[in-house]
Amino acid sequence: MSSLNHCIKFELDIKEKNIVFKDYFYKMVQMKKHKIYEAELIQPACPYCGSLALLHNGHLVTNIRYLTANASLPVIIRLAKQRVKCRDCDHWSMAQSELVNKYCSISNASKLKVLSALTEDRSMTSIASENNVSVNTVQRVLGSCSHRFLDSYEYLPAHLAFDEFKGVDRQLHFICLDGDSHQVVQILRTRYKKTLLKYFGRFSPQARANVKTVTMDLNFYYQDIVRACFPNAQIVIDRFHMIQMLTRSFNSLRVQVMKTFDKRSRQYQLLKSPWKLYLKKFDELEKVHPRYNWHYKDCLTQAVTEGINTSTTLENSYNLMQSFIQAVETGNTHELKSLINCQDQIGTLMHKTLLTFKHNLTAVLNGAALPYSNGCLEGFNRKIKQIERTAFGYSNFTNLLTRIRLEEDLYKEKEPNSLLMVA
Repeated sequence: MSSLNHCIKFELDIKEKNIVFKDYFYKMVQMKKHKIYEAELIQPACPYCGSLALLHNGHLVTNIRYLTANASLPVIIRLAKQRVKCRDCDHWSMAQSELVNKYCSISNASKLKVLSALTEDRSMTSIASENNVSVNTVQRVLGSCSHRFLDSYEYLPAHLAFDEFKGVDRQLHFICLDGDSHQVVQILRTRYKKTLLKYFGRFSPQARANVKTVTMDLNFYYQDIVRACFPNAQIVIDRFHMIQMLTRSFNSLRVQVMKTFDKRSRQYQLLKSPWKLYLKKFDELEKVHPRYNWHYKDCLTQAVTEGINTSTTLENSYNLMQSFIQAVETGNTHELKSLINCQDQIGTLMHKTLLTFKHNLTAVLNGAALPYSNGCLEGFNRKIKQIERTAFGYSNFTNLLTRIRLEEDLYKEKEPNSLLMVA
């Protein structure tokens, strides 16, 4: 019996001395084959006074779901817990083990495996199926970690990045990242100005004074929040959003000019088909080995040049866009400032875009001069979208927030946690 006990403990990786295994067998449970281990949990001493004078009064048999390497063959430990009465203090007690929590039939090892699986991009249904537990059990394990992420109002990173993403009920949630370490600082349920001012107002004046830069898109009230909460912070407009806004303005102008020509004309075809080439940098267009297109009886680079020359406004806007992109990449703030104050004949939407840059001139110049951007934040938002897509959406904001935090690199490697003991 001792040899069988040691072999089963070695196979199941159970080191507790108070558990003694007696037998194992296979059994059909709900039309599914299960592997059953019979064991007894011994109560060595009174948990109240530590006395060894115990009166045994039967057992409480509990079927505990345990880890298995084969999901098609669930493992159940039929654990008989001793009920005892202390002869010295007259207290009744029942044997307890670290294998499973009190009043629970899911082993702590299974919960740890579920928690480890929650750090990966997987659905709760697949996690439950692999570990032979219900989806509700996986949700309870996820909920047991929600209070792990506590807010500290004594420190803020020197470089922050602001943005929003679409989450529960297609609502926009606010997200803030550390610009250096790319770790999440906070995710709030709403992005309203009142909510953000209330949240950042909780930080100490020293923590808010530590912030040096805040990177954002052209959201109009984010700048008001920075000026109100961070006295020493510089506002940085993300370079991607600047170029995106400018290229969209140029693309709208291209469509307007294209519609002034007949659909069968060469000018219309030059402005319609190779529209992606107009949005590329001119230096990246192939010139050494030009690609020939039989529709235009010419190479694509010459087709783009001929299409731009169909309108003076389009040509001026194209040259402005190319110069603007080059100035942003090289960090030439003087050239960028002169381009924003350009007086050439350009499209109406392009003029409005430059007017927006002019109203946010300092922040736009900081975006070109400083190395910080929202690239890390856009990548993290893409990861959040994938989490939501895998789960077919979330209806609970706390569960979404916890899943996002668990899938961060910071929580990839986990140790046994006391939080799971109350799950």
